[in-house]
Amino acid sequence: MSKQIVTVDIGGTHARFAIAEVEGGCVRALGEATTLHTKDHASFQTAWQDFERQQGGTLPRAVAIAIAGPTRGEIIRFTNNPWIIRPALIGEKLNVDAHVLVNDFEAVGHAVAQADASYFERLTGPDEPLPSVGTISVIGPGTGLGVAHIWRDESGYRVQATEGGHIDFAPLDSIEDAILARLRKRHRRVSVERIVSGPGIVDIYETLAMLEGRAVTPLDDKAIWTAALGGGDSLAAAAVDRFCLSLGSVAGDLALAQGASAVVIAGGLGLRIRDSLVRSGFPERFIEKGRFEGFMAALPVKLITHPQPGLFGAAAAFARQFAG
Repeated sequence: MSKQIVTVDIGGTHARFAIAEVEGGCVRALGEATTLHTKDHASFQTAWQDFERQQGGTLPRAVAIAIAGPTRGEIIRFTNNPWIIRPALIGEKLNVDAHVLVNDFEAVGHAVAQADASYFERLTGPDEPLPSVGTISVIGPGTGLGVAHIWRDESGYRVQATEGGHIDFAPLDSIEDAILARLRKRHRRVSVERIVSGPGIVDIYETLAMLEGRAVTPLDDKAIWTAALGGGDSLAAAAVDRFCLSLGSVAGDLALAQGASAVVIAGGLGLRIRDSLVRSGFPERFIEKGRFEGFMAALPVKLITHPQPGLFGAAAAFARQFAG
């Protein structure tokens, strides 16, 4: 029998809500998303009540919540907003009988596992569906670098969230040597997340400016991404191409480390740079793994295009936990 639940995806700036229908361990339907600004609400509970009013005053008595951060502990705190969640009080505060809390990138993993094939776009490798058996690496550049993997067999799948974004950055040419040298002035150890994430574009951009002897006005990451994708700043566009090269290298490394049969790039940033990913050299960097080039070239690499993977994935996690 199908069951309606509320599914929620909470980040630093926005909290997204929707009604989902789940059955038999799967998401059968996902309603239209409602996006609320976290700054406009004193707490998650008041945001929940706002969504409840918008839904006519009644909500299903079950909730799945994806959170941008750790989900363990007696108190969950958010990095970029003042909300806190006490997991033990979710039932009482939200008037629900069942709940699931997952990390936001774990939710993305569930979305990759359950989303229809129409939500996946080929980036490189064979143009074939994601494998039904084996490991799928999931990599999502955003505010940080999310990394997970899905393991599938005939009986179903499991999602493993990881901290793969914190492996060491390995430069492959003189420009990446210069990026690393710049970052080493501030960080004793430089992880791939310092480069292959939204904020990482700043150090890439400023390193390219230094190499060309340009004096540039300091810009934040949002301004650089906007300038690059708007086509009006050649240096910003070069920084995005360089970002894509590094992402290709990192994605290939993670696929090797996880024994992947396929790779999925996820996240809103991935969608924004989809064209750059294909024409930047990302595919070549992905497969440039020495003796394993043939192996890497045979891996399907896709971009997930689902409009709300966090909401869909949180609902999928609930469906899996309460299947049957």
